[in-house]
Amino acid sequence: MELFPQHLLDGYRAFATQRLPTEQSRYRELSVRGQSPEVMVIGCCDSRVSPEVIFDAGPGELFVVRNVANLVPVYQPDSGAHGVSAALEYAVSVLKVKHIVVLGHAQCGGIRAFIDKIQPLSPGDFIGKWMQMFIKPGEVVEQREHETMQDFTIRIEKAAVFRSLENLMTFPFVRERVEKSETNLHGAYFGVAEGSLFVLDRTTKEFVSARVAGSK
Repeated sequence: MELFPQHLLDGYRAFATQRLPTEQSRYRELSVRGQSPEVMVIGCCDSRVSPEVIFDAGPGELFVVRNVANLVPVYQPDSGAHGVSAALEYAVSVLKVKHIVVLGHAQCGGIRAFIDKIQPLSPGDFIGKWMQMFIKPGEVVEQREHETMQDFTIRIEKAAVFRSLENLMTFPFVRERVEKSETNLHGAYFGVAEGSLFVLDRTTKEFVSARVAGSK
């Protein structure tokens, strides 16, 4: 049997000796009472974009689902298995989260694969099929005249956040809680190089710096 990655063992030991002593009571409470996070985060599986790190969240504070390009599919009540939809159903119908945050980010590999129209990486072409949900039938996504590739990529990365927020509202149980003001939908965008966070202003439809958002 292959050895378990040593750096993970070292990481756990650091956690067990440094963080756990101060958080032990919280873990015990969560074990007995169960989880009751107020926020669900739908993020990318990119290793550079950890919601728990970005939002400095402790155990039990965030209910997180991650996938390629932080996409939410359109509601499909069929016989298929839907991982994101299942997590969403649990978060909204059981945990009754008050907030759902779609967290996009810079240098997203999934978005880049979509833009570059990469060849299938396997016979299943799982990434290609997954990214196709980003566009609607007949929709054309193209680089604008005089738009740099960097600006085009950023625009599409942010557009993925908008599309996921739009698709969230196709789920009846999400729409019901949103319309009753029991759950709020939010968009955010993380700049990897700078560690900067931008949150979506739903009125202006612009992403504004989290350093000034909400300040009076």
